[in-house]
Amino acid sequence: MVGLEKEKALREVMARLGVREEDIEEKFIRSQGPGGQNVNKVSTCVYLRHLPTGFEVKCQEERSQALNRYRARQILLKKIESAVLGKLSGEQKRIEKIRRQKRRRSRRAKLKMLEAKRMHSQKKLLRASVKEW
Repeated sequence: MVGLEKEKALREVMARLGVREEDIEEKFIRSQGPGGQNVNKVSTCVYLRHLPTGFEVKCQEERSQALNRYRARQILLKKIESAVLGKLSGEQKRIEKIRRQKRRRSRRAKLKMLEAKRMHSQKKLLRASVKEW
């Protein structure tokens, strides 16, 4: 089960984003994969659809339906938040940071980096011990 504090925090986020429980369509589907007899007998997979935005979420991470309901709502709220806040959302910032890291370096930046490496290797050569003849 999900604790009362976590439930309360989730409700606060829903209120902040203006998401009402009536706007969420919820279905339960039988899960697939590992989990044994519990997964095969009980519909633990949770499918949520936010009607105003059309965002859909499917969650079957946990073996219990209650935890999957909580996790699915968290994921749905993150999606809605990133759509509402756009560039300001944490998820959007994380994606943008990864994009910047993967971007190809400019020629000048590459030359600067290589020069710094050369200087560092020269320093290391000067530190080498002197061999006797």
